[in-house]
Amino acid sequence: MTKLTLLTKSYNPGQIRQIESILNAAFEGLDVKLEILGSAVNRWVQVELSGEDEGIAKSYIAKEMGICPTSIENLQDLSELKGYIMKPAKNQEALTVDFGIIEPKAAYATIPLASLQTQLAEGKKVTLQKILELYGLCENLPIKIKVTNVNGGEGCMLAELSKIQVEKLMSWQGSLLDRLIILRSPLSVIEKTLERTRLNRDIISVESLGLFEHVLTCKLGTDAAGLIPKVGRYFRNAQLVVFNPKKTIQFMADKALTV
Repeated sequence: MTKLTLLTKSYNPGQIRQIESILNAAFEGLDVKLEILGSAVNRWVQVELSGEDEGIAKSYIAKEMGICPTSIENLQDLSELKGYIMKPAKNQEALTVDFGIIEPKAAYATIPLASLQTQLAEGKKVTLQKILELYGLCENLPIKIKVTNVNGGEGCMLAELSKIQVEKLMSWQGSLLDRLIILRSPLSVIEKTLERTRLNRDIISVESLGLFEHVLTCKLGTDAAGLIPKVGRYFRNAQLVVFNPKKTIQFMADKALTV
């Protein structure tokens, strides 16, 4: 019998049922029993596997969904992990990322503002709130990080954005295409909404960052912010965030002139 904490968060019972359905379909024909244990600390989904093929099932989950490390003992410096951004506290000077450390108690990774300034703002003195706004780095967004010091102290590890994550954000900026980030919604609802509103002709692609986190890449000339009034009523329980590369580039250019 194997207990796993999936690298996936759920926000309502319906999403738990969707995860169960996805996994049961994937395990069809295998000698494995799946039991959904529900959500652990901070909405992480936990499952239990049993049967002769539980090893195969575990490998599938690790590859397709990911598995949380759950304990600091499973980490080391320079580990690269996927986590979810937590809501920044007022006047906070660092970004906090939850990547599934729940034993013996919850612990998080902290990305100092200075690190974000170096990686995303060319070393310029930009506030944390402004960096988050410019790059659409919002609560519940999945991102990839690299742990720089496991023993950061006080229940936190020090980290930075991974090279892959920085490259992704830079590629978004360089494309000059708006993006609409949709969190807490399954892909099926997004696809049905785009078809119903006929906005699929304004979207180049839909990138999945997780089971319930997706990014719509708009065609050149399509304003992501302008899509929200058209699709908002179909995503009442979702979180919609705009990434506008032109504003980011303009801000950085203006910032360079004031230095």
